[in-house]
Amino acid sequence: MIRDALLACGVAMAYATQLDVPRLPFGYGELFLTLWIVLSLLRVLAGGRLEATPALAKLAAFWLVLTFALGLGTIVGFMTTVLYVDPLLHDTVAYALLICVTCLVAAEPDADVRLRRSAWWVIGIANMCFVIQVGVGWGWIHQSGVDPWYWDRFRGWSENPNQLAIYCALFGPLALHLTTTTRSRWGRLLGTSCLVITFYVGRLTKSDTYLYTSIATGLMFVALWTRTWLATGRADKSLFRQVMLVLLIGSLPLAMSLSPYALAEAGHAANYAKSLTKDKGGEATEETAALRLFLWGEALEKGATAGSLGLGPGPHLERPPIVDKQFLPRPFEAHSTVIDLYLQGGLVAVLALAWIVSSAALSAWRARADALLVLIASIVIFGSPHLIIRHPIVWFALTMSLVARTNQAVPATVRSKEY
Repeated sequence: MIRDALLACGVAMAYATQLDVPRLPFGYGELFLTLWIVLSLLRVLAGGRLEATPALAKLAAFWLVLTFALGLGTIVGFMTTVLYVDPLLHDTVAYALLICVTCLVAAEPDADVRLRRSAWWVIGIANMCFVIQVGVGWGWIHQSGVDPWYWDRFRGWSENPNQLAIYCALFGPLALHLTTTTRSRWGRLLGTSCLVITFYVGRLTKSDTYLYTSIATGLMFVALWTRTWLATGRADKSLFRQVMLVLLIGSLPLAMSLSPYALAEAGHAANYAKSLTKDKGGEATEETAALRLFLWGEALEKGATAGSLGLGPGPHLERPPIVDKQFLPRPFEAHSTVIDLYLQGGLVAVLALAWIVSSAALSAWRARADALLVLIASIVIFGSPHLIIRHPIVWFALTMSLVARTNQAVPATVRSKEY
């Protein structure tokens, strides 16, 4: 029970980088995760049982390959370029923390049950923290040492709005998974409230990537849910199910016949989509896209120069030649999970990441967990223009998918006695 809550606190508060732990060089998220690791190791030393599960084997294989790739990249980096020690150590410690958490979680007896229990804690804590942050943001609550706004974009306890948006993009599908796989009315209420609050906070960040991720994953969930609903269900609904199937099939020629009208309205739809972005598709959106493309091109060129072997953990790019970026710290990240990992560990690291994410998606598919598939899709979509591989929520979601079993509704509560 205590360890489940500690793990959830570490995952749910890892973005709270504005909250400093007194006299310690790291935040509350790292503190809670470290305490969880210590308690888990003490449990093992006291005779606690571990299980060699398929999820553990996959995670161990991934981390071994990634460690080899990053180690080789570090050697290449020291031989070919200048490496900055502080970011290298920062990423190395982050990877080591994630290795301990994921492997220990996957080796727990009944890992799927324990992770589900921790997931309820995660969305409960996230709900509470978001309410507090919104209160601070609108001036209803006073909290010293915290600036919840980055110009007109909400960042809460994070250093920047995109960091908060990453967690909103993953907390939502996680709450959706728990809500759609529980029989408890209180569980559904908690999950639904977290969905609403998370979406509200996510929109306050004015992150374009969060908006696109929400739309894409929402459509994906509707499609998956419709497929599951048509394929399964009680016999007394079979006639209604068949009628719905006929309507869905008949909607295809209807949609094709309406396509000329849809094309005529495409311009209005595009304008509406732009109106939802942080600058209504204006200069800020264009500058962000241009900066991303510039950084990606520089990273790919530098990675190719290193023979696609990588340059070791940490960022490796120079500051972009843009006026308002000249005072930013060096080195610079490419702001893309795949490209940054390519620059760190080369092609081997990228292939390893693709394999572990595909394994998690396949496991969720076999478990018929539609919302977990949506959660994996959120990781993929949000990770394309952002570096998210170091965030604990990403690995919590991947590990939860890897240990997923056949989807059956279970009572939802944060009390351990119901699992």
